[in-house]
Amino acid sequence: MAVNLSPPRPEDLLPVRGVSLGVAEAGIRKAGRKDLLLMTLAEGARVSGVFTQNPFCAAPVQVAKEHLVSGGSPRALLVNTGNANAGTGKTGVAGARASCEAVARLAGCDSRQVLPFSTGVIMEPLPVERLVAGLPACIADLREDNWARAAEAIMTTDSVPKARSRRTQLPGGMATVTGIAKGSGMIRPDMATLLAFVATDASVAQGALRQLLADAAARSFNRISVDGDTSTNDSFVLIATGAGGGSMIDNPGHPGFAALREAVLEVSQGLAQAIVRDGEGATKFIAVRVEKGRDEAECAGVAYAIAHSPLVKTAFFASDPNLGRLLAAIGNARVRDRRMGAAPRLTSRRTGSA
Repeated sequence: MAVNLSPPRPEDLLPVRGVSLGVAEAGIRKAGRKDLLLMTLAEGARVSGVFTQNPFCAAPVQVAKEHLVSGGSPRALLVNTGNANAGTGKTGVAGARASCEAVARLAGCDSRQVLPFSTGVIMEPLPVERLVAGLPACIADLREDNWARAAEAIMTTDSVPKARSRRTQLPGGMATVTGIAKGSGMIRPDMATLLAFVATDASVAQGALRQLLADAAARSFNRISVDGDTSTNDSFVLIATGAGGGSMIDNPGHPGFAALREAVLEVSQGLAQAIVRDGEGATKFIAVRVEKGRDEAECAGVAYAIAHSPLVKTAFFASDPNLGRLLAAIGNARVRDRRMGAAPRLTSRRTGSA
């Protein structure tokens, strides 16, 4: 059971102009469950992504990265659950490309304008024929207000769908930011086992979009840990359709950059925290805050050492404030000796228990 986490209400998830979502039950692993999501993007939408650092990255990660650097403006994202298409060699890459080609034929775009994403069981062949057979149902289901069903369609071992939405005032008017994510196991920073898709209708230049994405990833999905493991399929994508109008946000000095950054960060952090609350076997949600370190990197290193420690986790599980285990974990962070200055100060906050 998730820790103080309820499913999102569909009415709270705001449509993003220029993004349509369609869901299907393709029977990729189990019958009778949503397991295929197609997101179509308005022409001219900009997309930026960050991916797993695991050397055994999955076939869809390889293909998505190739397509992002091909120079074409992405027009569709395809996500399947039930099968990760990881550890599948050349056959897996061929399957990922075949799925992109099938979407391109239906959407009327180049296959390099389609980005594939998969999550589920590793080292099993992707059932491409089932995926392709489910695409017409996705097309028929395409709607801008389909975010809640989309959040359900990308779940694997998640017990609760994860979605967040926010509006923010920009100089040219209101902008919407809405996102969905999945993940509950193999979770640690850089990156966690997750898929996350956040979209805005603001107009953002590619360079500024990359900055927004990097900042959001560093302060959300790369700040969480459940079991200390990474995986093969992790992907976080930020989309800016420009369909909301307004002037182009092209650098951090633009009057709208700070407000949009705050909105993207708030949605991303909400999704990241939802993943921790729904962690496999989780009974508590812990926030670790480190102060008075030499710099942000040192504080983050101490926090990660605490969050990854199995002994600290067992103490928190038992509701035992065992400061000795915290002290040992801090020592394992390999912080350089600072005899001339104060040591980092640690505070922790626990919210909720199952």
